[in-house]
Amino acid sequence: MNQNIKIDPYGFREYDARWLYEKDINSEGITNLGKGLGTQIKKHTKKENPRVIIGHDYRSYSEEIKSALKKGLISTGCHIEDVGLSLSPMVYFAQFNLDADAVAMVTASHNENGWTGVKMGIKKGLTHAPEEMKELKDITLNENFLSGKGTEKKIENFQQVYKDDLIKGNKINKKLKAVVACGNGTAGIFAPDILRGIGCEVIELDCNLDWTFPKYNPNPEDLEMLHTIAKAVKDNNADIGFGFDGDGDRVGVIDNDGNEIFSDKIGLLIARNLSEKHKNSKFVVDVKSTGLYSKDNILLENNCETIYWKTGHSHIKRKVNTEKALAGFEKSGHFFFNQPLGYGYDDGINSAIHVCHLLDNQNKKMSEIINELPNTYQTPTMAPFCRDEEKYQVVEELVKQVKEIKNDKTKIDDQIITEVLTVNGVRFSFEDGSWGLIRASSNKPSLVIVTESPTSDIRKKKIFNFIDDLLQKTGKVGEYDQKI
Repeated sequence: MNQNIKIDPYGFREYDARWLYEKDINSEGITNLGKGLGTQIKKHTKKENPRVIIGHDYRSYSEEIKSALKKGLISTGCHIEDVGLSLSPMVYFAQFNLDADAVAMVTASHNENGWTGVKMGIKKGLTHAPEEMKELKDITLNENFLSGKGTEKKIENFQQVYKDDLIKGNKINKKLKAVVACGNGTAGIFAPDILRGIGCEVIELDCNLDWTFPKYNPNPEDLEMLHTIAKAVKDNNADIGFGFDGDGDRVGVIDNDGNEIFSDKIGLLIARNLSEKHKNSKFVVDVKSTGLYSKDNILLENNCETIYWKTGHSHIKRKVNTEKALAGFEKSGHFFFNQPLGYGYDDGINSAIHVCHLLDNQNKKMSEIINELPNTYQTPTMAPFCRDEEKYQVVEELVKQVKEIKNDKTKIDDQIITEVLTVNGVRFSFEDGSWGLIRASSNKPSLVIVTESPTSDIRKKKIFNFIDDLLQKTGKVGEYDQKI
């Protein structure tokens, strides 16, 4: 590889690509990534000049990254259709609307400033799976590029096409007052307009675009963001609060009392609401999500099935697609609505619309609806630092330890482990329905920890302490991004 080209192999993540710019990748490295992606698209589509939709988020360097990526794609023969400043779901939508062959979205999503990356996909509604990421990595690092003569054109005013698609058919009757927070990320020029378009009174919070993210990172799992929304909901006597991440594919929800509702429980409420009209449906949820889905009386009455699957938007999208599920939900706030409710991909604004429909259909406040669910005590998602080159090995070792604890019937807080699920890291459950999760992050050098208990807050914390003790003994885990 040319010495001027910088591209850290660890930036090829499980289902997208993310680097610190320019520490781990430079513009020449991005161009090579474009050549690798263009080559891959040509191989998969068997077309000499495949059409590729491309967009970018609002970071100071995103247009520069996009320009370098396009250069690489065009050199392989791809025809680029640039939709400009975008959300990830807008780019996914464009592939359907413009009937294109592939997509590439320049974004680091909710990652902090300094990060960049690309979300990409070939089959409509899906993003790269791990095997496709491995293929892309091999093509790019070995420089096994195809060449061709591509073109580029701008698609004008596509933002409005996307907005109109979400507004049509989604009008609500109830006048809902909604706080809409975007953390100064790209969703700020989309979410308020769309929610007003369906009939909400919108109170904007940090919706002006500012790539320095001066107040907090646009991440609906971040407690700082959620606390800010909660205060605005109470100050404005709002019915609901929504928080969107940097590229608009996730949403966080605050009820009318200012309580933060973890997205997996919002997903369950939406699933309940949908199951009345769509009996015998399947729902897919990630392993970080509440255990309430599998025992929910309304879903069971409507003969609906819940499948727990690997965390990660690409994994859940694919599972929703292959199972022909009605919807999929992640604790992180990625929701996926299949036909006839959506196109199968994750769109935070469409998810917020479904929450508005939930409120529109019931003569109740959000706090009353959430209180109908059995009470559980959940931690937020916590991410202790762990090096990319070590994190999967660390998790593998912890899986073995948890299995041994189960087999030995060793008690944790006077309870034995009754079930171990290893589809993605390890999720272990106890006699009382409490559970803990340890997995490797798909997009950052960290692990992911979640615990939940249906019995008490203390029990939730004791399971976390048990996990933390296992982690500290490895000697390979650093500081947490947040802790209970």
